Amino acid sequence: MDLGLSGKKAITCASSRGLGKGCAMALAEAGCEVVINGRDASVLAATADEIRTQTGASIVEVAADVSSNDGQAALLEACPEPDILVNNNGGPPFRDFRELDRAALLEGVTQNMITPIELVQQVIDGMCARGFGRIVNITSTSVYMPIPGLDLSSGARAGLTSFLAGVARSVADRNVTINTLLPGKMDTDRLAPAVDKAASEFNLSREEAKAKLVETVPARRMGTATEFGQACAFLCSAQAGYITGQNLLVDGGLVPSAF
Repeated sequence: MDLGLSGKKAITCASSRGLGKGCAMALAEAGCEVVINGRDASVLAATADEIRTQTGASIVEVAADVSSNDGQAALLEACPEPDILVNNNGGPPFRDFRELDRAALLEGVTQNMITPIELVQQVIDGMCARGFGRIVNITSTSVYMPIPGLDLSSGARAGLTSFLAGVARSVADRNVTINTLLPGKMDTDRLAPAVDKAASEFNLSREEAKAKLVETVPARRMGTATEFGQACAFLCSAQAGYITGQNLLVDGGLVPSAF
């Protein structure tokens, strides 16, 4: 399917690896000019080379912390008029909520709620003026199904979801959509702490712990960054213009809900 994205400009945050990289690759395959972002310049450069080689797309690297003012400015300097914004950022590590002091709480909320809102604020009016915009936020199934130890991440991401729900409706008539992808158990580095936790809790090897986690997924496997990226690309497509304010679970059926 031609997604109608040839020549569109996309910013993909935290995209040097994992799910963000999957989104950047899929958008490049669809014909977008893509700005990719990460903190480690060497990893970012390798990812840029890989995407260019596989897709032939124009890829711009911005090595920066997307949560900082300077990092956001660098992204927007590289792409002043994005048609697509994919919000993504690392979340707080597993930690008992009793151990979270005010500094840790504020950092978590800044990374997973305030940062994406700030970026939306800076790009949305331009999208409206041009008559096309696609904003996709990557959150987590924990927004629907809490995961002990990730309470801060869950709370901040749920706050982002609620905040942007109203914003999405306010710009829908300008062909600007805002949607959210909620990954479940994906085969990326982000899952490593959960595997380690299960291994320690049940006295298992990492391979056995990973298999135990997979057993909880109805699809009986972990998701891939590639298929996640393709879901992102569709939400960014011309064909998805009538889908907005939605939360799409990419979880192999993990969250047991009919609605």
